[in-house]
Amino acid sequence: MGSEQQSGQLVAVFGAYGHTGRFVVAELAARGFVPVLSGRNEQALRKPADEHGLEARVATVEDPASLDRALAGTVAVINTAGPFASTTGPVIEAALRAGIPYLDVAAELEANLDTFAHYRDRAREAGAVIVPAMAFFGGLGDLLATAAMGDWTEADEAHIAYALSNWHPTAGTRLSGAVSRERRGEVRLRYKGGQWERRTDDAPTLQWTFPHPMGVREVIGEFTMADVVTVPQHLSIPDVITYMNAEAVRDVAAPHTPAPTAADRRGRSDQTFLVDVVVRSGGVERRATASGQDIYAVTAPLVVEALERVLTGRTKTVGVASAGEIFDAPNFLHALAPHISLDSHPRHT
Repeated sequence: MGSEQQSGQLVAVFGAYGHTGRFVVAELAARGFVPVLSGRNEQALRKPADEHGLEARVATVEDPASLDRALAGTVAVINTAGPFASTTGPVIEAALRAGIPYLDVAAELEANLDTFAHYRDRAREAGAVIVPAMAFFGGLGDLLATAAMGDWTEADEAHIAYALSNWHPTAGTRLSGAVSRERRGEVRLRYKGGQWERRTDDAPTLQWTFPHPMGVREVIGEFTMADVVTVPQHLSIPDVITYMNAEAVRDVAAPHTPAPTAADRRGRSDQTFLVDVVVRSGGVERRATASGQDIYAVTAPLVVEALERVLTGRTKTVGVASAGEIFDAPNFLHALAPHISLDSHPRHT
């Protein structure tokens, strides 16, 4: 889509050699952008740079001048480097200095909350675009919830249920999870009645009826993911709850679960996903569902489609914005057709 006009534009990818970063670099190149590979590890950068004939610019979040050099001449930056608690702030600051849009794929609740809290006013005043959590977690659920809302201006509840065939976590996922736990301690976060609650009890185990053929599955309720940050930023919904199928939770929690391995020539794993979103107002429910392959790989078309829309002005706002707020959600989801299968239909209670 639109690769002619993107021809040759430089886009910085911070954390370019990470698992998700490599998918993002490939997607950018496929759409006619020229990725500029950046990150702290020169050796790790060198390999993909040499392989694809791309420029590598070493930068660390502790050295603002190195970030400025990494972003020089680029039209935007995509941050794929976790743990995002330490990278979002410095890379956003560098993007603001450079006057270019910033997008990230952070699934860390605290990092996402910090981005909205710290940069909302500054970004709006600067007319800057900052899109956090533009990934499988955060972006996709938010787009689906926005699309499911349709013409509703408010709803009572949003439920976002995930079913993953397995969850082999990347090193980045493990690190981000550890950083989140360190910041939160034994507390888990829940969003209810329009506010965040810190809870010390166990998350509930429930049943969720996914669309056919998956059917009824055991899920961990209040398995709070980045969608619970992104959705209430712009939709008037006081209760936002995310659920994860119990098998996937067991996988990601187990210390010896292996990292994802490539099962096709694009490097995707054989993991499949289903995201089932239900918004409820009074006794009426609206639903939107998406399915596909590999939650890490599918983040690349999500964030690069977002980037392309930002650069071509197909946006509804400036400042810090989540996916459903800044983009036309149904249109955006349909643009992902090669990567995601969609299904939306009302469900009767």
